[in-house]
Amino acid sequence: MDTTRQASTLNEPTGIDGNDADLSANQEPKKAAMFTVVIIAMIVIGMATLLYLGRGRARGSGGRGLKRRFGPEYDRAVARHDGDIRAAERELSERVKRHGSLREQPLSPEAREHYVTEWAAVQEQFVESPQRAITEADALLARLAKDRGFPDGEQFDEQLAALSVRHAYFVQGYRSMHTAAHDQSGTEEMREAMVEARSLFEALVFDQPAAPDRRRPQTPDSQGHAPWPLTRRHAKGSST
Repeated sequence: MDTTRQASTLNEPTGIDGNDADLSANQEPKKAAMFTVVIIAMIVIGMATLLYLGRGRARGSGGRGLKRRFGPEYDRAVARHDGDIRAAERELSERVKRHGSLREQPLSPEAREHYVTEWAAVQEQFVESPQRAITEADALLARLAKDRGFPDGEQFDEQLAALSVRHAYFVQGYRSMHTAAHDQSGTEEMREAMVEARSLFEALVFDQPAAPDRRRPQTPDSQGHAPWPLTRRHAKGSST
């Protein structure tokens, strides 16, 4: 009797296994949903972190960062925007965005020597024909910049913007020379523009650092004129 009852009890379904299966089946979608939520949360947090860091870099490239990088070009940009610092910093930040990844191409020793010879010849020509000399010097510097990997000189503003990202402390001379080459300028004004443009020429042809403390200063003579670089001759009317 007891044996029969025990066998009957063992054979009766308890319902436990079925309930466990149902419970497990119900939990699977919940686990999947929770996993999805966790993944989405991680993605959102990651994107927020990247956005925060990006804004931090933007702030670092602006303000003091931009002023340190662009030096005198920062002040010129502010003046060009009538004192609007935000507008000036937007312009400079856009320059960095467009040209910050540009890699300067090296010059071969032969090309370097060729450019030095050309520059000296243009300065010699200045004695007899200042306007022609400064026009050729402007074209020479544009060609040199292009050979170093900067935009084509036919798009002067774009080339100057790219140069300012790498050589901000030297580009004003190029700007002055380009203006003198295309406007009716006096002989002394053209001469000063060529002398000032020498800094960018040397930075490009000799791979000089762009840091301002590494620049070679332009020391004026007793008459207040800056010395001619790379040649001993002077333009007519200037001191010897």
